[in-house]
Amino acid sequence: MRTTFMARPQDVQQQWYVIDAAGVPLGRLASQVAKILRGKHKPIYTPHVDTGDHVIVVNAAKVRLTGEKLHKKVYYRHTGYPGGLRAVTARRLLETRPERMVELAVRRMLPRTALGRRQFRKLHVYAGPEHPHQAQQPRPLVLRSDGTPVWDGGAAAGQDG
Repeated sequence: MRTTFMARPQDVQQQWYVIDAAGVPLGRLASQVAKILRGKHKPIYTPHVDTGDHVIVVNAAKVRLTGEKLHKKVYYRHTGYPGGLRAVTARRLLETRPERMVELAVRRMLPRTALGRRQFRKLHVYAGPEHPHQAQQPRPLVLRSDGTPVWDGGAAAGQDG
């Protein structure tokens, strides 16, 4: 009788990836980053274990929004006080805090659980091309214009693409 493989925390080997967001559509970028943070790109993926990797997103200020989203998309937040609903357009958010736009897109694609919050902490977003994580020796992960990743390991690493 065969049993289903379930990864344990000590089985997981975490990698670091750096992704250049310049010219990539926001939603396609966020879905790929969320997939890597959850570990769904690995053959040992287990839903209740954090099997994901760390992701560094650079050039968040150059992320692309298609259609009229730059003008019409609105991000809402609430201060917690009566009448404290605040709204900011995507254009304004991209000009002032581009990292926040990418973080929000990715966070909303992760589970709303303790595991999802732990996975989100492995995301590091920077507006420009520089990041302080060179000591972790991150591997570059290139995203095509349609948002699909080009894995350096190919099928040998369990990915198709």
